[in-house]
Amino acid sequence: MEKEENQKSTSVDQNQDTVNETKKSEENLVEENKQETDQEPKEEIKEPTPEEKIAELEDKVARTLAEMENQRRRFEKEKEDAFEYGGYSFAKEALNLIDNLDRSKHVLESDDKLKETEALKKTLEHLDIIKKDLISIFEKNNIKPIDSLNKKLDPNFHQAMMEIEDDTKEPGTIIQEIQKGFTIKDRLLRPSLVGVSKKVTIKEEKTEENQEKPENK
Repeated sequence: MEKEENQKSTSVDQNQDTVNETKKSEENLVEENKQETDQEPKEEIKEPTPEEKIAELEDKVARTLAEMENQRRRFEKEKEDAFEYGGYSFAKEALNLIDNLDRSKHVLESDDKLKETEALKKTLEHLDIIKKDLISIFEKNNIKPIDSLNKKLDPNFHQAMMEIEDDTKEPGTIIQEIQKGFTIKDRLLRPSLVGVSKKVTIKEEKTEENQEKPENK
């Protein structure tokens, strides 16, 4: 009995030794792999040369100077525009004075009670003087009226509001000015509202022969 127990104990010990040896082998293998990994050569970070550093700095300085120059030019352009066209909005609103003078003149001329009176004549003369003075002031500030009548329609300065049949003018010629346009220096302040000529359309009259005859019942 004791002999059998000894044999079993010996067998268990042998198995345990085998397991321990296997674990040691695995641990040794992992350690070897780790050492091999640690021994792999690492990529060296190349340090830029002094010449390369200088070239990089020169590039940065050149970019900074170029950006500063662009900013300076933008500032100069904005300052110039503010000086040249700072009164753009005011000038555009001021044109309403001329429009109101023209409307007042038209209303007075259309009043039957005032027609052919000395009062109307003097009033119209004063309105014309005021209008001429306003236009003179505008021109001194580079606000000039657009010459439109008998000119070809130019979309940059004119806005066509209607077409008028007229064979005496070349089609597209301005023959009526509804509202005068103005420019300020080289910019459009407002376009001229105009009427342009077009060819007269000839309507063919139907002759009796071309007319349909009523059917006889």
